[in-house]
Amino acid sequence: MGGASYNPLLLCMELGVIDTKRSTVSKVISYQILMIIIMTAGFALAGGRPYALSAALGGAAAFIPNLYFALRVHKSAGREARKIVNSFYAGESGKLVLTAALFFMIFHLPNIEMLPLLAVYMAALSVFWFALLMR
Repeated sequence: MGGASYNPLLLCMELGVIDTKRSTVSKVISYQILMIIIMTAGFALAGGRPYALSAALGGAAAFIPNLYFALRVHKSAGREARKIVNSFYAGESGKLVLTAALFFMIFHLPNIEMLPLLAVYMAALSVFWFALLMR
């Protein structure tokens, strides 16, 4: 082979196969995952398995409904304004129902620690607000 190097990632970017600009929603979701992982690890070190499990469940109670909402709204992209607004309302309603159902299930589990559960839940939700401030 000659002197030119071949980089498949650069080729995909040039051809437009990979979008290098990520949407705000995908960044928020990524940062939420990162926040949940870091805080769960911290609570695992501080309080062991019960704290880690509670922290992970708190993160899941924030992340799963947000992911549902993001996917629901993403599906409506490119449609008429009324359908987009309806998708927002349906997504937000589904998000609230999912959050309530997840906490209902979590509170029925034995040995749940409230501090890590709520701390990680609130931290994961706060990522969204900080993303709006940083925008």
